[in-house]
Amino acid sequence: MFTVAMVAILVTMLMALVRSFMGPTLYDRILSINTAGTATVLFIAVLGFLMGRPDFLDIALAYALINFIGTIAVLKFFKYGNLGTSDPAEHQTASTKTSRDSAT
Repeated sequence: MFTVAMVAILVTMLMALVRSFMGPTLYDRILSINTAGTATVLFIAVLGFLMGRPDFLDIALAYALINFIGTIAVLKFFKYGNLGTSDPAEHQTASTKTSRDSAT
């Protein structure tokens, strides 16, 4: 039964990766990569259960956190153009101030 689940998860991962290459918009591609990451977490958990290694769940949880933080970082980067500030005007003001200070 769990072997069937692993095959289904692999098929889901393959479909998500195909969507990431064919996605019409950037957000569709990001969503499909996030889906593939979630399927990877499920795959690691099922694999750990099949192998009798419960410590794989710790690895799966760590990967889920990395997947979540990575998705948020990529979305913030594409929305604001950087990862340091949340307001693009703040970034432009700081860079303008720095260039004015170095000119004097």
